[in-house]
Amino acid sequence: MELWSWLKFVSLCFILGVFGLRIVVLLWWRPRRIEEHFSRQGIRGPPYQFFIGNVKELVGMMIKASSQTMPSSCHNILPRVLPFYHHWKKIYGASFLVWFGPTVRLTVSDPDLIREVFTSKSEFYEKNEAHPLVKQLEGDGLLSLKGEKWAHHRKIITPTFHMENLKLLIPVMATSMVDMMDKWSAMSSDSGEVEIEVSESFQTLTEDIITRTAFGSSYEDGKAIFRLQAQQVLFVAEAFQKVFIPGFRFVPTRRNINSWKLDKEIRKKLMKLIDRRRENSINNVNGKCSKDLLGLMIQASDSSSPPSNLDAITVNDIVEECKSFFFAGSQTTSNLLTWTTVLLAMHPQWQLQARAEVLRVCGSRDIPTKDDVVKLKTLNMILNESLRLYPPTVATIRRSRTDVELGGYKIPRGTELLIPILAVHHDQSLWGNDVNEFNPARFAEGVARAAKHPVAFIPFGLGLRTCIGQNLALLQAKLALAIMLRRFSFKMSPTYQHAPTVLMMLYPQYGAPVIFQRLPQDHGQDQGS
Repeated sequence: MELWSWLKFVSLCFILGVFGLRIVVLLWWRPRRIEEHFSRQGIRGPPYQFFIGNVKELVGMMIKASSQTMPSSCHNILPRVLPFYHHWKKIYGASFLVWFGPTVRLTVSDPDLIREVFTSKSEFYEKNEAHPLVKQLEGDGLLSLKGEKWAHHRKIITPTFHMENLKLLIPVMATSMVDMMDKWSAMSSDSGEVEIEVSESFQTLTEDIITRTAFGSSYEDGKAIFRLQAQQVLFVAEAFQKVFIPGFRFVPTRRNINSWKLDKEIRKKLMKLIDRRRENSINNVNGKCSKDLLGLMIQASDSSSPPSNLDAITVNDIVEECKSFFFAGSQTTSNLLTWTTVLLAMHPQWQLQARAEVLRVCGSRDIPTKDDVVKLKTLNMILNESLRLYPPTVATIRRSRTDVELGGYKIPRGTELLIPILAVHHDQSLWGNDVNEFNPARFAEGVARAAKHPVAFIPFGLGLRTCIGQNLALLQAKLALAIMLRRFSFKMSPTYQHAPTVLMMLYPQYGAPVIFQRLPQDHGQDQGS
């Protein structure tokens, strides 16, 4: 009996020893080896701290930066939005190491290296595994899928976003936009003036458009899903301020339990939406689905030909893609509309130019046609400059699938590369001395010639994984702004506090109140002359 007890004790000690050794290797020995590897190549960074990495400094910088607002009309937002990059670049150079717990990330902001990662050597890199809460929020769809399954889903979904298909949706989108602006007019005072918090209004607008154009449904069907996702964003933001501990999401803490309930409710509502759409499809006389996201996914899942494991589109796949598109589709466009409206309110000379173009191109038409939209060149330049200064996604991450050489640097397998999109967009060496000024004219000859390097402008990413919904986002934004410019002139409210910050995407920390002045019906002809 004593021998048996002794053997159990020895076994337990051995198991604990092996576990302890693995912890030491993961949290101390491996990070030291990585630091030494990059140090020999001239790449350094803030020293790794056991277990927490640089999280303490990162969170401290973010809290300090977000505690103060910026001067109005100041577009030098990098120190506020990515303070760690702004601070450590001055110390360690453009490429440096930063530790998110025991996970190392190498910052890469050189356009030539970025092009390697996304295009010429893209096969050596993959999307990193998102934080579990992020994955739960945005779905296990195109945003996170990899390999053949990603390629298969992308092929199925791509027709939804062909420009010619999207242009057919202009009347549907315009209906939502006109309804919103009719409400603004009804809210205005006798003088024709009304103050609108545009970030909220544009969020509601894009949610409405997403549900109608991508899912063939009314806003009420998607409204509850969007509200639940908004609650999930808060959980994600809270999680990002702490060191990620693998498996902790399975511990039944109050936050985790609430997160599980939210995800379950979202799935339930999406299943209801999918089932109703499938039923409508079956009852359709022609038996055909329309070319929106949900229709194409259902058509793929109901294919009569026997699918292989790869070709099979399951109900769960549809749910995950819907979660992705509900979140990313609405957030990207609403952020673009918000910042563009803020910029035009801050810079009235460009607002006048954009309005004059809309009136010249559209004439007496209240709503631009699909041919009109293509001709709105000034508005296109303004949107590009807005995306440059205030990109919805301020950074993206890739991970090396194998040992690879990047611009002469030897990158070990599993290294995460942090591409600070915002920093590239605000790089003076690429954009010139007016880099922090709102100057849409820099895009007069197109995106390729706007900067000193063609990869200096990447608001929607680059290469094969370029954002599939960018055409929809730009079309919605251009259409909404054209209708708005025809009806209103606008300026920033005195209560506006300029405070760009990140909560998954770039947004105004204290909202974006804008004062709109209703224009006379015949104002357009005067402006256009």
